Amino acid sequence: MSNLMFINFTIEGILYFGAISLSLIGLFGLLVSQNIFRMLLALVMFEAGANLILVLSGFIENGIAPIFMNGNANAVMNDPVPQALVLTAIVIGVGIQALALALIFRVKKHYGTLDMDDIRSKLESEIATQAGVTAPGSHQSPEVVEVPGENK
Repeated sequence: MSNLMFINFTIEGILYFGAISLSLIGLFGLLVSQNIFRMLLALVMFEAGANLILVLSGFIENGIAPIFMNGNANAVMNDPVPQALVLTAIVIGVGIQALALALIFRVKKHYGTLDMDDIRSKLESEIATQAGVTAPGSHQSPEVVEVPGENK
């Protein structure tokens, strides 16, 4: 048993691990998802992880909140600035999420889908029709170009 390695977990380390994991999951969801609603959910997760990292940056173990100092000037206190910044970021984030959700509903109503590739192709054909030009080709496969004088 002396060869077993014991890992000392601290609350701060666990919270940092969770915050970074939450941010990475959100970033992965943003990069991989083709559904715009899922992309919004991934953005929410990324934002929550970033906010948690900011709050943890002001955390001091055994620190007290500045409001509870009771005249003890030598007490170690947590930094209140990251908490105020995160509170502001949460309020702004909720507003952006509400706006994004309203836009997602409008896109779903107009195009009938939430898939980014379908929306992009429908939007391009719509713009091309309004401009009076032919719509561009597919983004999924290359266009076949025939070379003059070449036999098949």
